[in-house]
Amino acid sequence: MHARTLLPLSLTDREAMSPLQILTLILGFFIVAADGFDIASVGYIAPLLLKAWNLSPAQLGPIFGAGLFGLCAGSFLFGPLADRVGRKRVILISLVLFALGSLACASAPSAPWLIFLRFATGLGLGGALPAMVTLASEFSPQRNKSLVVTLMLIGMPFGLALGGLVAAQLIPSFGWKGVFLFGGLFPLCLVPVALFWLPESLKFMTGKPRFAAEAKKVMLRLSNNDDVRLESLVHQFNTVDSSHQSEAGKTPASILFSAYYRVGTLLLWLTFFGTLWVYYQLSSWLPTVITQTGIDVPRAAIMAMMVPLGGVFGAVLNAFLMDRFNPFLILTGSYIIAAVSIALIGFSIHEVMWVYVTTFLAGFGLIGAQAGITVTSSNFYNTAARATGVSWCLAVGRIGSILGAMTGGLLLASIHSVGVAFVIFAVPTIIAGGAMFMIGRLYPNRAR
Repeated sequence: MHARTLLPLSLTDREAMSPLQILTLILGFFIVAADGFDIASVGYIAPLLLKAWNLSPAQLGPIFGAGLFGLCAGSFLFGPLADRVGRKRVILISLVLFALGSLACASAPSAPWLIFLRFATGLGLGGALPAMVTLASEFSPQRNKSLVVTLMLIGMPFGLALGGLVAAQLIPSFGWKGVFLFGGLFPLCLVPVALFWLPESLKFMTGKPRFAAEAKKVMLRLSNNDDVRLESLVHQFNTVDSSHQSEAGKTPASILFSAYYRVGTLLLWLTFFGTLWVYYQLSSWLPTVITQTGIDVPRAAIMAMMVPLGGVFGAVLNAFLMDRFNPFLILTGSYIIAAVSIALIGFSIHEVMWVYVTTFLAGFGLIGAQAGITVTSSNFYNTAARATGVSWCLAVGRIGSILGAMTGGLLLASIHSVGVAFVIFAVPTIIAGGAMFMIGRLYPNRAR
């Protein structure tokens, strides 16, 4: 019997997704959900920490900020590592790190210890998401890659919502420590599942002799045939990345700033920075602005919830359109919707129905665009620098999120008109949309 040459792209692009592709998507969903749960956990237990340790609200700031700084550092650290040792290995390392970090948070004896442990937990969180996005992108069918990866990313708002449900059940019996314990046990349970069932990226393993046996096992799981040959891998994936063969042998970081990618990298960073700046500014301060109009806290929370709810619809619709049309133009349009809607929130703040509409549309455009640019960044870079590219984009975005959460209150305090303040809130969104439009003009061959 002659060995049959199976092309890996034909395996991932078959009409029906293989069980391995579906399994990768499901595991990715829960890994991202664990990420979302941990991000939300501190917010739910903050009032309990105030009482337990006699903290002032200002002293909570470093506890919140430590996790964000850890996320940023983890994204910068683990991106190049994922391009060096593999996506799956970094996912496993990250899961273990943020699981142990969260479990340790449950035993924190004081606020300084919790700050340190939240930073350590954030390091793990910063590595898991970009590595999983990269892996899912490389295992998704080309024809609907944006939609598949976006469906996985919806695990994030699922995890955020799960945090509220779990906190409501655990806090009465176990206090604030119970939330951290669950936040650690959840990813820890995912470790053995990911270890045995999550595949490594075929694109990453291409041309690396030390991964030849593992690559063959993945090909077998995709094809259910044991007569496959791997000789076609190098040629096929090199053909896909043929627009930048001169990058061969360079480090991932140097590829990001090579002549071909340099401008695109900076524009992507600007897009992520502006997007997360506005998102954290909006999510941190919108409930406060709404309650200042006389609306009670529970109703204000429901209004603010329209932002992530709209984001789910926006992310799915954007992904559907990005698989069929120029993704850069789709995302530019999404930013325009976000900018107009955010600006209108301030002028409609005393009209309840219009607040519901504008906050929903703001999330539709802004969070929809955030999910879209995450997918786009994974498509933008070649295999050798993909994980670093996604990770560093998210790291720069985390810097924007830190500044957004810090500057919102200052802006509202210095500008007495809420309408004008929200117009200014929308400015980074316009800049992000402009950067995305420029990427589409400068890199038209990266649209698909």
